[in-house]
Amino acid sequence: MHLHLPPRVPVRVDLLIFLHGVGSSGADLVPLAGEWAGRTGLAVAAPDAPFPFDLAAVGRQWFSVAGVTDENRPGRVEEAAAAFDAVVDGEMRLAGTSETHTALIGFSQGTIMALDALGRGRHFAGVLGYSGRLGRPPKATIDRRPVLLVHGDADPMIPVGEAIAARHALEAAGAIADFARIPDGGHGIGPEAAMVGFGFLQRLVAGEED
Repeated sequence: MHLHLPPRVPVRVDLLIFLHGVGSSGADLVPLAGEWAGRTGLAVAAPDAPFPFDLAAVGRQWFSVAGVTDENRPGRVEEAAAAFDAVVDGEMRLAGTSETHTALIGFSQGTIMALDALGRGRHFAGVLGYSGRLGRPPKATIDRRPVLLVHGDADPMIPVGEAIAARHALEAAGAIADFARIPDGGHGIGPEAAMVGFGFLQRLVAGEED
């Protein structure tokens, strides 16, 4: 598996923000966040999405998926953007850092929101997205931000083709986007997916070229 990052100087990354999927919570990503914090020495955060999950009595959501379609998803992502920004900006304030020194790690709906933030012109150090898709086309130029999309090719929730399409759209908007296919992988972050993603973050921080 050969992944690419642009030739550049190392980026100072102070904070990794983990963004959970719909119906979940930040606590579900705390084990992974804690492991990566221990291995990198970086600060990590795994906040809850701002809204209660509207299809069950527990869990949180960035936007509702009740009756969601390709046609209405962009509007829901747009409506959720301000609340998403408030959550992420709050974590950066607590860590005493800024978006250019913060990397986002999203899963599923968390990936949708992270990619949308880049597409709205926010300048995060990089985005690692698991099992996600674009919620809507990028609206702004993405100034050579590194992105890796990791997706299982047996994902029953979001087809792997969504990640491939997202990569092409992000590249067209100016991102340095790459894609890693996990053979027989489902909708989740298994050991292989975690290993690939952690390698991306190591290269991001080091500014290494492939």
